Amino acid sequence: MPYPYVLLSAAVSLDGYLDDTGPERLLLSSPADFDRVDEVRASVDAILIGAGTIRADNPRLLVNSPERRAARVAAGKPEYPLKVTVSGSGELDPTANFWHTGGEKVVYTTTEGALRLKETPVAADVVALGDSLDWRALLAHLHDVRGVDRLMVEGGGTIHTQLLLEGLADELQLVLAPLFVGDPSAPRLFGPGHYQSGRLRLVETRPIEDVVLMRYEPTAPGVGGLASAADRRWLALACELAALCPPSETAFSVGAVVVAQDGTELARGHSREGGDPVVHAEEAALAKIDPEDPRLPGATVYTSLEPCTRRASRPRPCARLILDAGVGRVVTAWREPDTFVAGADGSGVLAGAGVDVVVMPEYEGAAKGPNRHLVG
Repeated sequence: MPYPYVLLSAAVSLDGYLDDTGPERLLLSSPADFDRVDEVRASVDAILIGAGTIRADNPRLLVNSPERRAARVAAGKPEYPLKVTVSGSGELDPTANFWHTGGEKVVYTTTEGALRLKETPVAADVVALGDSLDWRALLAHLHDVRGVDRLMVEGGGTIHTQLLLEGLADELQLVLAPLFVGDPSAPRLFGPGHYQSGRLRLVETRPIEDVVLMRYEPTAPGVGGLASAADRRWLALACELAALCPPSETAFSVGAVVVAQDGTELARGHSREGGDPVVHAEEAALAKIDPEDPRLPGATVYTSLEPCTRRASRPRPCARLILDAGVGRVVTAWREPDTFVAGADGSGVLAGAGVDVVVMPEYEGAAKGPNRHLVG
């Protein structure tokens, strides 16, 4: 199910704190960085903070620049992004600035929290997600019902931690401030948990006055049948690789990437790569990996078209190659049509053999692009 692009935004001290324990909020960003944050806010469809941040900081959460607000309106958007908060208990102060500034607001809560908010209402739409807060249901609702394509998350640390642990953060924008807090009771950006074991991808570093902006992308594949934000990035890459294929009237153009559990790219390939007129994308990628590589069982194969189960050009179809390699997870964008093989069901064959298969149809259009001459 499509989710918004989720951007986590935070500023921290050199020793990793979001704030100190004083009565006033600790300002970690520089004036120029506050303006950058305002620019990012103006670019998104919604901004989310946790109920704890409302209680601790009482923020207004606005786009401050009149020019940026005017540009949003000129582009057919609301003057302010949708403001979103999350509260399992529904214990929210109806007098907080959050409710009385900016445009539309929505609260995601539990069934119990929604009952409490009926007794003490706030100026916002209330969406109950059931007995517990479910981030995937929340993101799906934001995307499908509220039309949110880009979501900026400004805290607090618990919210950031949960989204990273569940693999739902597409990007982390972290500003490092040149000061120390040193108080173990002060709030930190991230709490304990099982994060991805590998390294995130550094997208950008930029000094802004005396602070430094660092932008990272998580790289670790999802787990089982649940898609992660990194799955979207890797599958998009597989679709881009499909465009590199020499055109053919008798075979699909397909791209594939093999990624280890920690987010390390092991290999990539595409159909008809290297002048081989019959090589398939998954076949080309897997051939570049040592079959004894211990990372293969935990790896994910990303392929723009589901792996084939029958082929005339080689004795082993791609589904069989994946099973023989011991790969336990496949993410694909497009189920194979009957153009060349009737009743192809690579996803079903793999799933029947115990492989976790994730189909992300929101990428089907990108996968079909290099094959328009075959399927219309």
